[in-house]
Amino acid sequence: MTGIGGVELGARAARSRALAVLRVRSRALAVALLPAAAAVILLVGGSTGHLVGAGWDAARWTVSVLALLVLPAAAGIGLVVARARPAATPTVPVPEESAPDLYRMVRDLADRLEVPAPSAIALTPDCDSWLEDRTHPAHGPPTAQRPGGPAAPDGPVHHHGPAAPVLVIGSPFLWWMRVGELRAVLAPVVAGTGPSAHPDIAAARRFIRGLDAAVAVASTRNRGPLSRAACAGLGQVSRLLLRSCRVHAAEMERGVAAAAAERAQAVDYGLRIVAQEQVGLAYAGWDRLLTRVALPAWRMGRWPARLDVGVVAALTELSRRDRLAEGFASRLGERPACDLLEEPGVIDEAVSLLAARLFHGGPAERGPDWAPVGWEEYPEEVVDRTWRADAARLHRVLDTLGVRPGTPAPDTEGPTLARVLDHLTSRTAPVTPERPPAEQDGGEDEARAVRTGTDPRLTAGGTAPAPGGKPGTAPTGARPDARTEDAPGPAPTAPPGTSRAPQDGAAPRVGTDPVPGTDPAPPEDEPASTPAALGAAPADNDDDLADTTPRGAALAAGLSAQLAREEADTTGAPPSASGATAGRTGPDTPLWDDRALPLLPLQPPRSGREILTDHITAMVCCAAMDTVGATPGLDWLDGPSLLVGGARATDLAPRVLSLVEAGDPAPLRAWLKALGIRPEKPVRLV
Repeated sequence: MTGIGGVELGARAARSRALAVLRVRSRALAVALLPAAAAVILLVGGSTGHLVGAGWDAARWTVSVLALLVLPAAAGIGLVVARARPAATPTVPVPEESAPDLYRMVRDLADRLEVPAPSAIALTPDCDSWLEDRTHPAHGPPTAQRPGGPAAPDGPVHHHGPAAPVLVIGSPFLWWMRVGELRAVLAPVVAGTGPSAHPDIAAARRFIRGLDAAVAVASTRNRGPLSRAACAGLGQVSRLLLRSCRVHAAEMERGVAAAAAERAQAVDYGLRIVAQEQVGLAYAGWDRLLTRVALPAWRMGRWPARLDVGVVAALTELSRRDRLAEGFASRLGERPACDLLEEPGVIDEAVSLLAARLFHGGPAERGPDWAPVGWEEYPEEVVDRTWRADAARLHRVLDTLGVRPGTPAPDTEGPTLARVLDHLTSRTAPVTPERPPAEQDGGEDEARAVRTGTDPRLTAGGTAPAPGGKPGTAPTGARPDARTEDAPGPAPTAPPGTSRAPQDGAAPRVGTDPVPGTDPAPPEDEPASTPAALGAAPADNDDDLADTTPRGAALAAGLSAQLAREEADTTGAPPSASGATAGRTGPDTPLWDDRALPLLPLQPPRSGREILTDHITAMVCCAAMDTVGATPGLDWLDGPSLLVGGARATDLAPRVLSLVEAGDPAPLRAWLKALGIRPEKPVRLV
């Protein structure tokens, strides 16, 4: 099945499924009108003397009352379905005057495919392209003029019917692909405007979008009792109709896609096969750039202003490292598709800001606390600041735990890496002068009981002692959003707003092993907090920190609580209302809410062990920068990196994990000694 026959067959299948969707709408209308029709028949029969008697009178009153109830309800539901605002993907509009070459290429492609040209073009920070109907009045006027209008006097007028859908293009495609590759990739997308112009398919799509918008309206919170009752009925009817249309709508879209694919085979088919390889490569590079490079900057209040330029650098680096990507970088000598834009830098900046808003939930505009950062400034403005902020947070938590400052270099004072190493070094050996045998027996079990909230002294209203400590020490706090995933290697970053803070906003304190010369008891003016007060899930937290030492678990819990408090202070809202819940769906939530931010959180919350690993790594990097002159760097595929002698340090992660999981500092100390890094020398924090 190829050629025109395949196109006609796919379009015919799509139209038949569209008619099935419209039949569902007609049946719903018939059911709504049925009581009114029955009431009219009964009333007319009574007035003509045919349907008389007590039984017919009772039936007339019952059916008439039912009709008076059903008709307004059906009219209200129909009005909401017709007028509700359908969800629209946030995009960056591209006016025709800012990209005349791009519009010209799309129109030429539509002419070759013999389909209507898209009404406008927009960009999205994603590796995908599609057609989107924005003819609803709630979406505002078109973002660009109709092809063939005053802005393009020489362009052909393709149709005089309803406005064609908007062509949404993934911005990484414009910067990574060549002009010919972009045209080949867009061919099947533009070909979809042909079936979309059919009245039955357009009507069926409007009905489906209206039902989805009605579900979103019914799911709105903070309504009065009457509004809640009305919304409950609206939601039930809309969901029932959606379930009835689900199969037909899916098959209709498959038919449209099949017809578009068959029609696009006549345009650049061979080049499209090669271009599809670039689609997968662009997706891999874009995902890596967002999660490893952009996310740390967003968490620091900075947003990279040239993400699309960065994806080209990342994919070029991938081509250099990966033998499977050999030859892809040789294409860079051809004309890139971003040359079709008049001002690619302005468009790139707008797309970068939108990406930060979608994936991170940042502000819609730049400001003092939300400023752009260039790639040349990234190491100093993002990497260095992130490491020193994490190191400072690590030492603040150690101060809260009552850990001694350590042994700094002579005639100096300040935070040192040695303090962290000494505190996390495992002291479970049979003979240790600092821990009596009574404290060694059951010390780890006691720490786990305190950490998970299963210590019976916690349920009795008191505070359990720290592992091996004396009574009165605050229990170990637990991280509420810890994950059970134990993945080796560097810990991935996570979008902010996904940690949970204590409901009362109090600064939780965690217990630890006693250190000679220090008092582990908490200050009198600082209340002790329990895992229950932190909203922790004991079982999940225990699984997450099962492979760490008791001291590491306590420190990880303290860091998690500190991050949650900082997030709550920054956003001014409980962390539970942030991106962690943005992706949850339930029976009373719409399938797609384009007003909740972030729309697409990049990663789940970090576990306590991952947070601890990141902070120790940051402390090691700060010590390397301040003692041996190492510098912060940017790796396009792995994000922030440490440069020692101009070379990237790639063997630090397993040594840090050895300290975190087993309390063994020997591999890390050997690494520090080999590079000449002095852990006892104070480091500069924020």
